[in-house]
Amino acid sequence: MPIQRKTPAKKTTRKTHPARLIGDGAGSSSTPPKKPSLILLEDSVVRSRNKFPTPQFHGAFPPGFLHPGSSISVSHFTLQDVGRILEEAAELEAMPVFRRAQRFAKRRVALLFYESSTRTRTSFELAAKSLGADTVLVSALSSSIEKGESLKDTGITLRSLGAECIILRHPNSGAPYLLGRATGLPILNAGDGSHEHPSQALLDLRAILAHFPAKKGETARRKHAITDRTLDGITVTIVGDILHSRVARSNALLLPRLGARVIFCGPEVLLPEYAAAIGTGVEIERDFERALKQSNVVMMLRIQKERLSGLEIDLEDYMEQYQLHMERLAAYAPTAMILHPGPMIRGLEITSAVADGPNSAVAEQVYHGSIIRMALLARALDAKPGKNERSSRSR
Repeated sequence: MPIQRKTPAKKTTRKTHPARLIGDGAGSSSTPPKKPSLILLEDSVVRSRNKFPTPQFHGAFPPGFLHPGSSISVSHFTLQDVGRILEEAAELEAMPVFRRAQRFAKRRVALLFYESSTRTRTSFELAAKSLGADTVLVSALSSSIEKGESLKDTGITLRSLGAECIILRHPNSGAPYLLGRATGLPILNAGDGSHEHPSQALLDLRAILAHFPAKKGETARRKHAITDRTLDGITVTIVGDILHSRVARSNALLLPRLGARVIFCGPEVLLPEYAAAIGTGVEIERDFERALKQSNVVMMLRIQKERLSGLEIDLEDYMEQYQLHMERLAAYAPTAMILHPGPMIRGLEITSAVADGPNSAVAEQVYHGSIIRMALLARALDAKPGKNERSSRSR
């Protein structure tokens, strides 16, 4: 007997759209049965009760489409966007916990991590849960990715399962663009290859603004009223493996737009001369101590041993020239703010005395990361695709 779902008597005149399944269940459909084995009648009343719209699975997005809630590169943010993100972060930070947990209750966020991560993954996951969202973690070692599934197919699967936003960390630069265009979902870039790490640059900015408050007499709070002069007079020195650092690249693309001066410092093997061409306001200084003398903020980067294949570098020599220890800090930059995106290798690029000392704002960076990532998630889940038509063409 065919299965048929009954509809209310008043609705019998409504048109229905039967979905027919034929075949013997083993993949053969060359000889269909005389009667359909299954008929499903669409009930518009039931459908209208769904809180969220059914996702569009095929052909819903134009070529080159990027969801307006995506955070793939800091170059996509206007200064007004940056100000709004910081303002959203401040509002969420001040919001009562229980009220904040209702903001996106039962919305679905997927974390898709092809590389190991502690700070970024944990802070994104806790940020989503703080907003009430349900999260699922997909890692390369515990999913079909290990069997060779493509990024595109993994993304489409997550979308079909109801994910409304994907947070992606991937070893290949440009992967978030591919995923965004394949799924049409908002993609939050948690680090792609040696390309960018936009949320890290935003949290570093928030940490710097908290450390250097607005000057007396300013008409607006600088951390919210973002302009091209917000960081006037601030010099940020980034030291270490600039060649492979997505953190350095995102900071160098963002901070000079707010008036900061950025100095790259390191040996030529880790800092080629062309790095200064990333944008105006960026320069190279090989002498660490000379760079320290000019610095208000010093960001130390770890030596990424997993990326040094084929490069010749003497770690003992590197430590002698570029390690930040208390004697060097006290002599050349006694009041400088010390940052590190992590993970730190104590005793290599930085000593424990500096990492745990009064100048260090490393723990504060982690805190600001959770707040900024809440704001980016709120931006992603609030955004409407229809508003992206113009911006997607300009990217």
